[in-house]
Amino acid sequence: MPESQPLLRHVVLFKFKEGTTPEQITEIENAFRGLPAKIDAIHDFEWGVDVSIEGRADGYTHCFFVTFKDEDARAVYLPHPDHKAFGAVLRPHVEKVLVLDYWVKNG
Repeated sequence: MPESQPLLRHVVLFKFKEGTTPEQITEIENAFRGLPAKIDAIHDFEWGVDVSIEGRADGYTHCFFVTFKDEDARAVYLPHPDHKAFGAVLRPHVEKVLVLDYWVKNG
């Protein structure tokens, strides 16, 4: 079986400012969820809200995985106007953001 091309994951975690309303968080979720329809460079997208019982999330509640086929696709995504517009929706409400990019390894 031929080995497939590795994928580049862009992991983003959000810790929202105290006082951010559920409606504002929903607006942010919807704005981020809308990016794959607007930015062709996104190969895959998934997200979720922390449900861990370990209590080690340090206030981070939301995790988003954006997958790219290569670094060129990520280079299109980061400065893309729709990504920048999402940042404008997010910025007033986020206390901390953690971003980690990695090449997927299996096994």
